[in-house]
Amino acid sequence: MVAEKLARLRFQPMRSVFVFPTGERAETVALLDRHLPQQRDPWTLDGNLYIEIDDEQTGYLFYYWDPDDVAVLEAAVGYHPTWAVQIDISGRIDGTAEIRQLTALLLEHGGVAIDDYSAHPWTLQEIETGAVNEGLRFFDFRAYHELNRGQGHS
Repeated sequence: MVAEKLARLRFQPMRSVFVFPTGERAETVALLDRHLPQQRDPWTLDGNLYIEIDDEQTGYLFYYWDPDDVAVLEAAVGYHPTWAVQIDISGRIDGTAEIRQLTALLLEHGGVAIDDYSAHPWTLQEIETGAVNEGLRFFDFRAYHELNRGQGHS
């Protein structure tokens, strides 16, 4: 049973979380530099989380997003964000504890995070309390796959 679970984890695709912290981009970069020193573009956490700043002007932020999902984000933060911290989580690990820890650090002063599994903008309080939105918690890939089993979703 354990070997089967490990085998499934090894072949999971990369998953992503976008964090929209309050404050200036430079403050977030400084925060990441302090906690993940001597690296950048991307920063990494234990070789399993890859962290970078993405923006609309020079990057691909919102390029593949549904316009309705962008509108939900804008309503949650009260403006149109032009940058975000993109965190890619290796499919080799579960990643739940690591993404919660990093997201808590980035959202300490406010903001929201959006994962691959819902368009809901998660606040730090919702993440920490395990709030449920449409049957899912933050970064709830297991429940997402269970809810979408047999529907052709990845």
